[in-house]
Amino acid sequence: MSHNSTIRKFIDRNVERHLVREFLLSKTERAGFGGLDFQRTPEGTKVTLSAERVGMVIGRKGKIINELQRRLQDFNITNPRLEVAEIETPELNAQVMASKLASALERGWYFRRAGHSTLLNIMDKGAKGCLVVLSGKLTGSRNRTQKFQAGHIKYCGDTAIQFMDIGKSVCVKKLGTIGCTVAIMRPGSKLPHEIEIKSRHEVGLSPLVDVLPTKEVSEDLPEPIVEEVPEGEILEETIEEEPEAEGVVEVVVESVKDTAGEVVEGIVDVAGEVVEAVKETGGAAIDAAKDVVGEVVEAASEIVEELAEGDVIDAAAEVVEGVVEVTEAAVEGAIDTAKEVVEGVVEVATEVVDSAKDISSEVVEGVKDVVEEILGDDSESEEEATE
Repeated sequence: MSHNSTIRKFIDRNVERHLVREFLLSKTERAGFGGLDFQRTPEGTKVTLSAERVGMVIGRKGKIINELQRRLQDFNITNPRLEVAEIETPELNAQVMASKLASALERGWYFRRAGHSTLLNIMDKGAKGCLVVLSGKLTGSRNRTQKFQAGHIKYCGDTAIQFMDIGKSVCVKKLGTIGCTVAIMRPGSKLPHEIEIKSRHEVGLSPLVDVLPTKEVSEDLPEPIVEEVPEGEILEETIEEEPEAEGVVEVVVESVKDTAGEVVEGIVDVAGEVVEAVKETGGAAIDAAKDVVGEVVEAASEIVEELAEGDVIDAAAEVVEGVVEVTEAAVEGAIDTAKEVVEGVVEVATEVVDSAKDISSEVVEGVKDVVEEILGDDSESEEEATE
């Protein structure tokens, strides 16, 4: 029974506070009502009213605030004491912005213009997120809901209770009422998923020192055994090894020079043969052209003579015969020159292939010789080392 009475007591107290809030909101809405804060003290209940225009709440010589404090005694609140606090940034107070939105709609503003304007004003003041909801008969006889959202919004949970400020107001128009809801996420709100990594200096720790790893040498390992060799023998060996290395280098250099010289000579020879073949084919073509031109000139001179004598039919026949002979001669000359060109190209190609084969075989033999010399030197050095 006592448990139920305690719960009933809390419920009745919250109901009285809600009634007080509605009463003060209706009386101070034009002054920019921004919310109430109830605080219980030994002397009574301290009620702090947040307003945009404090002067309109206090009145001349405190007349309005004293009247409101006297009216609060009608509610079930022990010894109420009313105080007024000014809102520093009205654009970040959800209740103030909801009341202004409702007032703008009552004065004839289009709902989209009013919603966007309220949203932009709130976000310009540094809010982390904002949600504006208008529901009612916005454009016609049917009910509809329009939302305007920007930034980050939390709808439920402890995060929404802690960081969201919600204000509600009602706009009364001829078609009906429009509900205006404004939810603002306060600037500087730190959400659970947002973390910040601080440096060691900011926390008060000393900076890290880079420590290089050191190799641990065990003292139980035996000392390496070193054979004592007379200094004279060592000097003789080192003196003998140096000329061998120099000899190998000289052999490699000489073999490279020989192969390079042979390659250059082979290229020069092939180039000379190509030039000669081109000259021969070009001369043959020139001779064939000269013969054809000579035959054409002779045929033309004969035709001119016959025309001068007056024998037109014979001249025409001879013209046809001359053209046929010239064509046959040109074809034969072209065939001959083409054959010569092909034969010259084939000869040059075979010579180039043969020279390339000879050069490659010589290069391979030279490399083999150098490798054999190097391997022979290495085997001799190994035999000396084993001795």
